[in-house]
Amino acid sequence: MTTEFNLNLPLAHTALDRDYLSRERETLFEELWKDHQTLVLPMREGRVLLTAGGELKFYAPTQITKNSDLVYLGKDLESSLPVVLAMLTDVEAFELEPISENWHGLRRSGLGLSPRDAAVFTQALALSNWHGSHRYCPKCGNSTSSVRAGWVRRCLDDELELFPRTDPAIIVGVIDSEDRILLGSQGVWEDNRYSILAGFVEPGESLEAAVVREMQEEAGVWVTNPRYLGSQAWPFPYALMLGYLAEYVSGDVMPDGQEIVKLRWFTRAELKAEAKELLLPGRLSIARAIIEHWLGEELVTGE
Repeated sequence: MTTEFNLNLPLAHTALDRDYLSRERETLFEELWKDHQTLVLPMREGRVLLTAGGELKFYAPTQITKNSDLVYLGKDLESSLPVVLAMLTDVEAFELEPISENWHGLRRSGLGLSPRDAAVFTQALALSNWHGSHRYCPKCGNSTSSVRAGWVRRCLDDELELFPRTDPAIIVGVIDSEDRILLGSQGVWEDNRYSILAGFVEPGESLEAAVVREMQEEAGVWVTNPRYLGSQAWPFPYALMLGYLAEYVSGDVMPDGQEIVKLRWFTRAELKAEAKELLLPGRLSIARAIIEHWLGEELVTGE
């Protein structure tokens, strides 16, 4: 019988009122740059600066050059202060902080952030990644420009408008009749790294259908009764991970040999005994949350 543990999703918090109506004001950034209370979050290639206390380091508008790569993220829910993402060029970032090690990525530093800071970082990173991959029009190939406070990119030639995208992906803890969980290892991973299985939702497909299809494709097993647990953003580059538990029905466990190269059933006792030797998903991920939800407790690992 599964002993469930609270599902802890570090990147699922809400920190900002996204204030979508303000995005329509063409003078918004001029207004924000005149407001000395505006909080500006500089980002360099997906990385941000942290204070000595491990918090996001925000700057005043006077400290950051107002360029075209800005996104109005919204208003802080606690202070009501406006928050702006500034995507810096290499030159601008070097002038602000020349030591590259002082710029922190979400994967490595996100777990140490407060729920509010983790939420702001997640939103900012997803938008930064989207801007970086949509600088050219998919229809004609010409350049696009950022409009509506950074929430739309418009083709400079045919005026086609592009909106931020989110790619839905399911991630599944498959449980068999002996209450074991199925973990797999990708070919590009270290030999002892394991996680639950995941995959992107295909066009015209429901989330539940994606659960069944992905488990059959990646592991050769058929599952039933997908049970939704929760979701969180995974901005690498801009995915939304939707977590499920599903029951194993039939099929010989067989990795697809392309993405997944190893599969193994784990009992709770086996997973806890080997946790310090295995490389399991980090605590920032929904994969770790689902594993611990099934396990009924936090895992003690070697991380």
